[in-house]
Amino acid sequence: MTYRATERLHPIEGTRIELEAEVPFAALRAAFEAEVPELDHDLLRRLLESGADWTTLTRSLAGPGSHRLVRFWSGDATAAMRVGGIDVPGVGYLVGDYATAARMYRHDASTALYAPFRVELHAAGEGRTVLSADQPSAPLRGFGNNKITQAGYELDRMLGDLLEDLGLPRPSVLRR
Repeated sequence: MTYRATERLHPIEGTRIELEAEVPFAALRAAFEAEVPELDHDLLRRLLESGADWTTLTRSLAGPGSHRLVRFWSGDATAAMRVGGIDVPGVGYLVGDYATAARMYRHDASTALYAPFRVELHAAGEGRTVLSADQPSAPLRGFGNNKITQAGYELDRMLGDLLEDLGLPRPSVLRR
């Protein structure tokens, strides 16, 4: 079966943030996962089944602290990469919150490509770890919609708050 489709290409801007921290991989991973809890899928299901309103849903599912972030997904690449001959512990995450994502999604559902956003950790040797993330607002500015751009800046602030909560410096592109 073949479907007719219209092609649209949208170049995007990106800024990758890398922080090399003097902390062992296992310690930063544990701190990150404690600070950014996994989304409670059972609670989400119960809230949806009960007909919870938007305010109840977003407040119930928000993460701790001022950043409000939760982990929607995580993937540990270490074992698979080791089979490929690369012995570097690493893990990736999809991180975000429903309230900020919805503010963008209502204007353009394609924003779901960028929210939740990715964060990656990997060991850098000698008790160091690299935390990498794309600046959340960078690709969102390309939508040309001020409401989406402002929500992207809010994600920048949330990521900066999270990094500070982890004891890491706030990168210059995530200044308040």
